[in-house]
Amino acid sequence: QVQLVESGGGLVQAGGSLRLSCAVSGRRSSLYGVGWFRQAPGKEREFVATINWSGTNTYFADSTKGRFTISRDDAKNTVDLQMNSLKPEDTGVYFCAADANGLALVDAKWYGDWGQGTQVTVSS
Repeated sequence: QVQLVESGGGLVQAGGSLRLSCAVSGRRSSLYGVGWFRQAPGKEREFVATINWSGTNTYFADSTKGRFTISRDDAKNTVDLQMNSLKPEDTGVYFCAADANGLALVDAKWYGDWGQGTQVTVSS
């Protein structure tokens, strides 16, 4: 089991950028796969991006491909989500989640540990 804390959310205009960070702590935290998900008001949680334990596999939702990148810094035990060319439809609470098997997973149901989330608001 690991603990995850998201940071970096805020208010930004459409076309702008934000960088979210997920701090992962706990035993063997550098061996976990990490995913980012988001939830807009009145909508279900949706997949955004994910990275495996070694950083060699990454996947993105079609809606974020080409605009978002995901990376990990094992020295800092963080996984960052760089979001560029933001759109109002990117608004929501962004969560990071960890997979103990180290995989890059797109389905939220496979993640065992979750952070509390950070709010991202993109104004038009």
